Amino acid sequence: MADLPHLFRPLPIAGLTLANRIVLSPMCQYVAVDGLPGEWHREHHARFATQGLGLAFVEATAVSPEGRITHGCTGLWHDGQIAAHRRLTDLYRRHGVAVGIQLGHAGRKASMTRPWEGNRPLRDGDDEPAWQAVAPSAVAMDEAAPVPHALSAGEVEEIVAAFAAAAERSLAAGYDVVEIHGAHGYLLHAFLSPLSNLRDDAWGGDARRRMALPLAVCEAVRAVWPRGRPLFYRVSAVDGAEGGLLVEDTVAFARALKSVGIDVVDCSSGGISRPSGQPAGRLAPGFQTPFARAVRDGAGIPTVAVGAIFDPHQAEAILAEGMADLVALGRQLIAEPGWPHRAALALGHPAPHAIIDRRYGLALERRAAVLDLSPPAEAWPGRNPPARP
Repeated sequence: MADLPHLFRPLPIAGLTLANRIVLSPMCQYVAVDGLPGEWHREHHARFATQGLGLAFVEATAVSPEGRITHGCTGLWHDGQIAAHRRLTDLYRRHGVAVGIQLGHAGRKASMTRPWEGNRPLRDGDDEPAWQAVAPSAVAMDEAAPVPHALSAGEVEEIVAAFAAAAERSLAAGYDVVEIHGAHGYLLHAFLSPLSNLRDDAWGGDARRRMALPLAVCEAVRAVWPRGRPLFYRVSAVDGAEGGLLVEDTVAFARALKSVGIDVVDCSSGGISRPSGQPAGRLAPGFQTPFARAVRDGAGIPTVAVGAIFDPHQAEAILAEGMADLVALGRQLIAEPGWPHRAALALGHPAPHAIIDRRYGLALERRAAVLDLSPPAEAWPGRNPPARP
């Protein structure tokens, strides 16, 4: 393995070994019907399945109808949704790619229009009906957002059970990995953050009690999710707002996650007081990577670095310098599904064409064997390209 770039070294996690360290980050598509992934989802994931990923996550998937962000979000809240998810896991499995599902509950960021419809709360008169958003406390995300319903203790217990039931369906659907979504201002993050959790019962108050729901969900999921299959947890490592979570808080939380059976922490940030994916300013490449390193070093747990990772050498340095164990790309893979192959070439992989589907790899290997990449003496005459080798 020493001759392989760090990005392409296998990684054993629990009972699963990933072929490499490149992860497709979960990206909502907002086109599901009644929670069911459809033809677009199969087309979307087929773009990536042949391209040499180590792990691919299907989008954030709601554990209850009320836990959707929009009417177009995928779900696993009843058994009738399993078969549609199975088509996605079968797709990745045919190409030898491990596949994961991200389970979540949108909390007070539920009942929204789709991004191309304004990404605003649903209201009377819209084509699709609104529903009541929920949260740890009756605190709206901002002045334009409706006030959510503060969950009762009994309702909190129902949400724990919903996560466990969705994890059981994820197993039936053939997923290799579950990631619990505890970031971006959604319900579990809202319970953890002091900006949104103002409770004074067992589910809120000091830092330990604010951890109670996320940890209860992790324990319930771990109880039904086999030890041989990895369990990830996505955090917002910092709230990025005054009085909110700091990276030191997240390191302490990660230690608690590790103690209840979480295998990997996926380190994102923000979202508690603004729409997810809409930061306050311009972002530098790899801006969240220091969070992955802090959690990895401070909690002694493997981490995923995610956020504005574009360049193969950047990704390689993250791993080689011990900042994270995996790198996740989202929109960069939309722009360039063949990024893993480009990375293999750029990093000097000894068999770069072998990482992608063999039918593609053979074609590219044959091209490389005959292609002369030395600079031409002069530009091609427009009507007279050079003869093919």
